[in-house]
Amino acid sequence: MAVRKNKALILGASGLVGKELVKILVQQKRYEKIILLVRRPIEIKESVLELHTVDFNHLGNYSELFNNVTDVYCCLGTTIKKAKTREAFRKVDYVYPLEAAKVAKSRGVENFLIITAMGANPKSSFFYNRVKGEIEESLTMVFLPAINIFRPSLLLGEREEFRFGERLAANVSGFLNKLMVGPLRPYRAIEAKKVAAAMAAVASTPKKGVHIYSSQEIELWAQGKK
Repeated sequence: MAVRKNKALILGASGLVGKELVKILVQQKRYEKIILLVRRPIEIKESVLELHTVDFNHLGNYSELFNNVTDVYCCLGTTIKKAKTREAFRKVDYVYPLEAAKVAKSRGVENFLIITAMGANPKSSFFYNRVKGEIEESLTMVFLPAINIFRPSLLLGEREEFRFGERLAANVSGFLNKLMVGPLRPYRAIEAKKVAAAMAAVASTPKKGVHIYSSQEIELWAQGKK
């Protein structure tokens, strides 16, 4: 009898990490189906991919898409500048991921993997870090079998939209990373494809409970050293 392959679902497949994650999971061939939930249609070529354009304000309406899914990868994220308001930012970085986790729980999903950020803290005085910390805290209350939280530092890679601050930081990150040794090493910028590789690696070695991965640990997982 053929061994049943797993089924994955990705939220934010058109984003910086999401795009890299799709490539990696397709190459791994661990999943019989990879469901992509996006706001706008994107081009897909692989037969293993199943694209669904959804309204993230009503994720519950698409709960059947979570059926028989073992791993949900949440790569959703935006910036205050792009979202334009704090309310809109919070919706993308807190409301949508939390609703996805609740739907995942109701459909028996085993593993929820999400990207937050270095410095995530629900008590932070910085709004961005506070929201990231709040989503981490709220996710633990959903009580999924496994929750894996990835906290990368500055993400490097080619985005669809131009972000001047991140582009400027990326241009000097190669030089700065060489200077960041010892206690500064955890703050090194990290490539989006490494975050994606780490997520895929963690999902392939599932374990119960809540697990948080620092940017430095993400590097090690991406390199196969964990």
